[in-house]
Amino acid sequence: MSSQIVTLHEARSGASASILVSQGFNCFRWTVPLGGRPLELIYAPDDFADGAGRPSRGGIPLLFPFPGRIPGTTLSWQGQQYALEPGDALGNAIHGFVLSRPWRVVEASPQRVVGEFDSHRDDPGLAARWPSAFRFQATYTLAGQSLRCELVAENTGKEPLPCGLGAHPYFRLPLGGPSAEACLVRLPVAERWELENLLPTGRKMIEPDARALAAGKPFADLRLDDVFSGLGFEGGACTTSIHDPGSGCTLVQRFGAPFRECVVYTPPHREAICIEPYTCVAGAFALQGRGIDTGLLVLPPGETLRAWFELAVRLDAAAAK
Repeated sequence: MSSQIVTLHEARSGASASILVSQGFNCFRWTVPLGGRPLELIYAPDDFADGAGRPSRGGIPLLFPFPGRIPGTTLSWQGQQYALEPGDALGNAIHGFVLSRPWRVVEASPQRVVGEFDSHRDDPGLAARWPSAFRFQATYTLAGQSLRCELVAENTGKEPLPCGLGAHPYFRLPLGGPSAEACLVRLPVAERWELENLLPTGRKMIEPDARALAAGKPFADLRLDDVFSGLGFEGGACTTSIHDPGSGCTLVQRFGAPFRECVVYTPPHREAICIEPYTCVAGAFALQGRGIDTGLLVLPPGETLRAWFELAVRLDAAAAK
């Protein structure tokens, strides 16, 4: 199947964004002219638009009906077993179904596009792999130096729909400066989930580095594949940021409830950092059965789940002169 790409463009700012509709409705490029030059803010491999490689290796993969890993390749839910797809090197299912499948464009304009994946219509085989059918919709809107994504998940089946959703953005480093390692990453977190083989054990710990993470740690000091909790919200939003002192550029990510966990991943290539809002912790299904609050949601038939995140970029006043 050939790649289908939609590109948004805003004439006033010159910003653009490209979405790979045919593989997960993945926004794999976001470009903003800043300080007299175009700045590429999202990392993706050069061949990503071909749609032939692993869909979670770049861009902004959208994760549903589960973000992160499920141990093994079987979901046990209310006495039923559902066979999942192996996805990671440890033999676990990972990141749901919608990131790897073709979507459909249902609305489009120069600055806004709406994509949809309907499990019953677009992949009927998923009926045997998840407890209920679902429709997942994403809307990308380009406005000046910002990019907003609104997400809606609906239970279109006849049974309750256990679910969680997440976004997995790869933020390109550096942000126009000479050094990725000098970039400052700010994360308002208070807790961290204990992991074994990249899966939460169910134990949350106080984050000993919380003050430094909130103030901003150099990327050089970060080697992470971790799940944080206890996020700081102000005015209904949690704000994370990356500041490049070499260019004076700051990239801000904001997201609201029901996002409540945040995975932070530093890929080995050191060209990006992933700051990933999740509505539930990875492995939520097994942990919930042990009475642990994981954020797992169960939508009755006809009910919807809504979430959003927004990216914005700016230059320091001194750099803008």
